[in-house]
Amino acid sequence: MSVRRVALLTAGGFAPCLSSAVGGLIERYTELAPEIDIIAYQHGYHGLLTGTSVTVDAETRAKAGLLHRFGGSPIGNSRVKLTNAKDCVKRGLVQEGQDPLHVAAEQLKSDGVDVLHTIGGDDTNTTAADLAAYLHENGYELTVVGLPKTIDNDVVPIRQSLGAWTAAEEAAGFARNIIGEHRSGNRMLIVHEVMGRHCGWLTAAAAADYRKWLDTQEWVPSIGLSRERWDVHAVFLPELALDVEAEAKRLRGVMDEIGNVNIFLSEGAGMHEIVAQLEAAGETVERDPFGHVKLDTINPGQWFAKQFAEKLGAEKVMVQKSGYFSRAAAANAEDLRLIKSMTDLAVECALKGEAGVIGHDEEDEGRLKAIAFPRIAGGKAFDVSQPWFVELLEGIGQPHAPASGS
Repeated sequence: MSVRRVALLTAGGFAPCLSSAVGGLIERYTELAPEIDIIAYQHGYHGLLTGTSVTVDAETRAKAGLLHRFGGSPIGNSRVKLTNAKDCVKRGLVQEGQDPLHVAAEQLKSDGVDVLHTIGGDDTNTTAADLAAYLHENGYELTVVGLPKTIDNDVVPIRQSLGAWTAAEEAAGFARNIIGEHRSGNRMLIVHEVMGRHCGWLTAAAAADYRKWLDTQEWVPSIGLSRERWDVHAVFLPELALDVEAEAKRLRGVMDEIGNVNIFLSEGAGMHEIVAQLEAAGETVERDPFGHVKLDTINPGQWFAKQFAEKLGAEKVMVQKSGYFSRAAAANAEDLRLIKSMTDLAVECALKGEAGVIGHDEEDEGRLKAIAFPRIAGGKAFDVSQPWFVELLEGIGQPHAPASGS
C-alpha cells in the first residue's frame, strides 16, 4: 500500500505519554518517509467529526523532539463515541439523522488519509476499529494503528500501557506531601484517592513506589518523625475483598497506637456499592458517552472516608486525589523507552499496511506486535497474587483475599 497522508489523534483521558507519542510518531515518519504528509485532528474524534486539523509542517518536524519534555496533549483530547449518535447530535458534532461513522469516514476520505494513528485506551482504539470496519465495508481502505494509552494499565491483552509507569511514580510523589499532613491534626485519617475505575494496578504500583521511597529515608522517632506514621496502612482495590468492619477494627488499632492512618484507595473500589446506595436514595448517577459512571461526581474517596472516620475515631479527615496531577505529567525515562519502541513499530506497521494496537501481547509470550483490534478490551483486572503486591500487603499487615470474581 502506498501511504501518502497520515493522520494522528489522541483521545480519552490524559496520560503521561500523549505528547511524547505524538512527537515520536512525527520523528519516525520524518526519519523513514519524510515525503508523507502528516495531519493531526484536534481533540480526537471531535476534530475528526468537525474537520478540524492542523498540518505538521517543517518547523514541527524539526522540533518534534521537544514534545517528549511535556505532559498533556498538544493536539487535544475529548471523549467521543462514534457509535453513540445521540450524544454526537447533542454535542453538535453531527446533524440529526447523520451517522457519526459516516461523517468521520467522509472526512477521512476528503482529507485523503491512508493511515490513522489513534493514541488512547480501549474505547479509543475499539472506536477506531469500528471506523476502519465501516470504511472497508464502504470501499475505502484505511490502515488504523493504535497505541495503548491508559494510566490504569488495564488494556487486554497488553502487558504495559503507555504512561502508567509515570503515573504511578507521580502519584507516589503526590502522596509524600499529602501524607506529610498526618500531624496537622490529632487522630488524622488521610485518604489518597488514585485513578482506576476497574483496575487497581495504578494504586498498587503507586503504593509500592511510595514505600520504596520510605526505605531510602532516615527517621527520628524520638521527636515523632517515624516511618510508622508516614507508612501506608491500607490499600483498597476493586480486585480485593473488603470487610469494612474487620478493616476498621485493624485500622482503629493503628490509629490508637500511632495517632494517624493513611489509606491508598483506587477510585473503583466499592464503586458498585456506592452507585447502588445513591440510586436507592433516588439520586441520578451521571455517566459518560461510553456508559461509564462519572467517578468524579460520586466521590469514592469521600464515601470511604465517611465509612471509616467514625469507626476509627478520627478527629480530622483529609481526602486528596492525585489523578489530574499524575495524568498530565511528562513521561519518565521508563515510559520514554516504551514509547520509543512502540512508536517505531507503529510506523513500521503503518507503512506495511498492518493494522492493530501496538503492545506486548501477554497471550503471545509478551511479544511486541500489532494486536488485532477484536482482541482489544478494557477492564483488565490487576493480578493481586503477584509476589511484589502480596509482599506489600503483608508489610502493612493487611489481609489480601481477592474479591469474588477477580
